[in-house]
Amino acid sequence: MTKHTLLIISLFLSVFSITAQDYKFGKVSKEELQEKVYSKDSSAAAVVLYRTHRTYFNYVKETGFEVITEIHERIKIYNSDGFKYATKAENLYHSNGESEKIYGLKAFTYNEVDGKIVKDKLKSSAEFQTEINDYYKQEKFTMPNIKEGSVIEYEYSIASPFYSSIDELVLQYDIPIKKQIVSISSPEYFVFKPNMQGYLRLTPKISAGNGKISFMNTNRGGDKMQVTTSYDKTEIDYLTNISTYDLDDMPALEDESFVNNINNYRSAVKYELQYVKMPDSPIKNYTSTWEDVISKIYQSSKFGSQLTQGNFFKDDLAIILANKDSAMDKTAAIFHFVQDRMNWDGYYGYYVKNGVRKAYKEQNGNIADINLMLIAMLNDAGIESAPVLISTRNNGVPLFPTREGFNYVAAYVELAEGNMLLDASNKYTKPNLLPERAINWFGQIVKKDGTRKSISLMPNTISKETVSCSLVLTEDGILKGKQRTVYSNHLAYNHRNKFNNVSEESYIEKLESATNGIEISEYSIKNQKTIGKPVMESYVFLMENQASTIGDKMYFNPLFHFATEENPFKLGDRYFPIDFTYPWEEKYNISIQIPVGYTIESFPESVKLVLPEGIGSFLYTLKPTTTGLQLVVDIKLNNSVIPAEQYQYIKEFFNKVVQKETEQVVLTKV
Repeated sequence: MTKHTLLIISLFLSVFSITAQDYKFGKVSKEELQEKVYSKDSSAAAVVLYRTHRTYFNYVKETGFEVITEIHERIKIYNSDGFKYATKAENLYHSNGESEKIYGLKAFTYNEVDGKIVKDKLKSSAEFQTEINDYYKQEKFTMPNIKEGSVIEYEYSIASPFYSSIDELVLQYDIPIKKQIVSISSPEYFVFKPNMQGYLRLTPKISAGNGKISFMNTNRGGDKMQVTTSYDKTEIDYLTNISTYDLDDMPALEDESFVNNINNYRSAVKYELQYVKMPDSPIKNYTSTWEDVISKIYQSSKFGSQLTQGNFFKDDLAIILANKDSAMDKTAAIFHFVQDRMNWDGYYGYYVKNGVRKAYKEQNGNIADINLMLIAMLNDAGIESAPVLISTRNNGVPLFPTREGFNYVAAYVELAEGNMLLDASNKYTKPNLLPERAINWFGQIVKKDGTRKSISLMPNTISKETVSCSLVLTEDGILKGKQRTVYSNHLAYNHRNKFNNVSEESYIEKLESATNGIEISEYSIKNQKTIGKPVMESYVFLMENQASTIGDKMYFNPLFHFATEENPFKLGDRYFPIDFTYPWEEKYNISIQIPVGYTIESFPESVKLVLPEGIGSFLYTLKPTTTGLQLVVDIKLNNSVIPAEQYQYIKEFFNKVVQKETEQVVLTKV
């Protein structure tokens, strides 16, 4: 037998092995159970062996079209880190008495025991349903008897009456997918626009199919003495448009530090309804341009008309504006009034929940209730203001015209001193300081005439953490010191949100646990609730084991517990931007008194690093003094978002920061 013949046979057997794999539900093989690692990604804790996700339209005589989604997934779990993939959750939408429903759930866990395949069926006790909010409930199930090496498999269907909004078709998971077939089939009456996202360029196969609507008509006739009934069937044929994504070996989406929302970069496709054209009916438009989107939102009674209901706050507004002459003073007074009066109920939305009038009376509402109220009061005071539609960080970035892409609204004000963004839903925001949830690339300013204008939501002002320390290092390695830390802008906002409702005792415990071995005393804080001013805290502390002694030499890190010891950027390559949320700066000014009887033998050299295009800088300056050392460390990132193309610069920058901040001082005993 020739080598050429052997090669052909080998290739044939390889292809046969691949194509012979049985993806039918329940046909789990021993080979799948015995697989120890995924050959294309040995770090994977689990892998999707096979998945299908089929979405299509079904006609129901009484209610019309509904959307059916059929899901089948088979997952291999390699180790305990993959156990979390044995839990599956679906969020189901409900509104105006209609709701999405799951049906036909079948699920099994497969294990190999003594050379045999043993399967455990999902029990009803492992299924849970919870209410997420007024519009969503979640159905979740956890697979039984999960072990390292298990294979799990489930299938179910979701029926949705909301054909105008089809759930995003996800093509990439946090674990690899060996084989998947994802498809959407829609009648010719529904015209959808596909919007792709993710850094992988995926193209569907486009095909056509056929559908049928069947009606059974009842005909009654005869006279009073004898009634006759006959039936006839009417059928309407229509074409279907089918998009199919048949994909092999889809890599896992790897998360890393400083990502806005990893789902923004996940390969997926969103089919958004543009218009519906039913037989013998006019076209009904849904979404086609930004102008169409803005117009529909503004015309809603839950949005535009809320901005003209000013009678209920007229008396209060007169009191607020008393002795306020400038537009800036009026704006600040109205903003702080709404901020103090209103309490956010935890719900997002650009449409009001209670309506501004009721929310004002009850002093409680969702994002739209609060910020549309703010806009209405500003406009009544003669301050030109407009809504800004926003998609929160956890909602993604609306790159294409869409009503579903927005879930938040803030206020925009034009003043002679400069334009401002306002959000009164949080007690600790200030003008031009949005909550972090709302800092998400761009928003859309909505004008009364239906026009719109994009506006950047990214902060330009640097948020600073400035640490000043006076330290004494003893011969036995104990570090005693006084520390003063000042937080500004978003760092002050974050501090207030995290700790203003925490007792001082609990806060000190958290501070001590975050810094191994520190003991804090004489704690004090200023401006904790004075919005607009930096938060300043100071305390005395003690830490043991901060130096090591070998013979007559002592070694210690002059940054001690402040040092950056690990580079947050680890991937070799990165496909999505680095998002710091806001520009930031950390500055340390540390004086160190060394033990009596020791001299400085060596210490780290001073260094200054500058990133390209003014992105950031790092300064490390260490100088001897008469009693020890004086250290200044300043790391600054001037941009909120850094493109992926700059990743290697950032990675190397932090490598050098870690290297420098972990260098040691060497003392010699005299």
